[in-house]
Amino acid sequence: MPFADSLILNVDDSEGARYAKSRILTRAGFTVIEAADGNSALLRAREDKPDLVLLDVKLPDINGFEVCRLLKSDPDTRAVLVLQTSASYIGVADKIRALEGGADNYLFEPIEPEELVANVKALLRLGKVERELRDVDRRKDEFLATLAHELRNPLGPIRNAVELLCRLDPNVPERQDKARQTILRHTGHLVRLVEDLLDVARISQGKITLHEERVELQTFIGSARESVTHIAESRNQALEVRLPAHEVWLSGDHVRLAQIVGNLLHNAFKFTPPGGVVKLSAEVIGQEILIRIADNGIGIDATKLDYIFDLFAQDGFTPDRVQDGLGIGLSLVRTLVALHHGTVSASSAGVGQGSVFEVRLPIDAVGSADDSAAVPGADDAGAARILVVDDNVDAADMLAELLGISGHDVKVAYNGQQALDRAAEFRPTYVFLDIGLPDMSGYEVAAKMRVLPGMDDAVLVALTGYGQARDREQAMEAGFDDHIVKPIDFAKVTSLDLQRRKR
Repeated sequence: MPFADSLILNVDDSEGARYAKSRILTRAGFTVIEAADGNSALLRAREDKPDLVLLDVKLPDINGFEVCRLLKSDPDTRAVLVLQTSASYIGVADKIRALEGGADNYLFEPIEPEELVANVKALLRLGKVERELRDVDRRKDEFLATLAHELRNPLGPIRNAVELLCRLDPNVPERQDKARQTILRHTGHLVRLVEDLLDVARISQGKITLHEERVELQTFIGSARESVTHIAESRNQALEVRLPAHEVWLSGDHVRLAQIVGNLLHNAFKFTPPGGVVKLSAEVIGQEILIRIADNGIGIDATKLDYIFDLFAQDGFTPDRVQDGLGIGLSLVRTLVALHHGTVSASSAGVGQGSVFEVRLPIDAVGSADDSAAVPGADDAGAARILVVDDNVDAADMLAELLGISGHDVKVAYNGQQALDRAAEFRPTYVFLDIGLPDMSGYEVAAKMRVLPGMDDAVLVALTGYGQARDREQAMEAGFDDHIVKPIDFAKVTSLDLQRRKR
């Protein structure tokens, strides 16, 4: 029978009524367990995980409405279907109360046996469809995360190869330079789309976390501005910036704060015609910083303001603008702002009248920070010995070439054992080490490398396609000094203090 594996929890304080309903359901092919009061029902639901609870409203300890509410509010039992019944509460208001409290259906007693069985079967079919949809959604999220991770691997070598060409031969004809810049620009766009795919999967799975620290306003604003410079230049658009003259410190994740502002700027430039103006301003209001991004672009229809921050929403989309993105950016902004205990809003005078986005975030302090650290080793000079370890040969070679033309002494290894042999012989001061190696994990390599003679003071940098806070923590726990997410941004590599451990 199609429902032979379905488990029903029958809850009724009347022994006779409970027996009658259990007999009807058992004869229909269901497996039935029983409870005579609300507390027993809650306990059995948690322990036995029934597919459906047949729940009478009038119970001796807790009424059925409250039992239903508790079942639906508990993560362990919220997916259990609830069919409420009553011979006493038979008004429309009672049915509405039950359904609003989470019940999946409500029947007035007495109930004909055929009607009871038909309702149970209908709810079980509904539950099966819901489980299948949840499973599809879960597999979709896993696919997006895997796809984004795999796409990261070829993007790094492509970007670094063009960077290498630019450094090896900086003075090239204009047409050749334009071709290089086109590759870099669109590779950057691909990287952005990949990051958005990863983030939407993280949002769906509730896995977005923050690496919190004290962050100064101008530092993350500066990072955001850099991320959209090429867009503004390519479209001949202007960015006007007005920031407080004094320092403003926030508690948050520098990368995510830059992403908030960067996404809003990217959105503003995207929907502003060539030659247009985008204005970025920030001001302290009480204990908050108000960041405002205004443009004179296409504006937002008033009917769309309510869902502009919804996932996959795309206002202003037309067939000739398919490059506009995935409809993820503003949804990410809302999520990240909420994680920083702030708010975001959008306004527009209408189509063709431009748009204004405002972000409000709590601030820690205004003024200079006493704990700002000086950059170590700023006066050091000379080349560092660097070992690059990656089983992706193109990625390893391109990074090594870039570091080499920057004046460093660089060796390459393509697996874990080769890395250990190179390290023992070369004694590098810096190691860029991929986590996913074919013969052993990067964590194992790092642990073995630390005990090699002369390697206890080396700086180990983890290279990985996974960029969650937990991934960084795991790298730090394994003995790494830093953590870089693929595709590797050469600017990030060169910003590291490659001289401070030079021996």
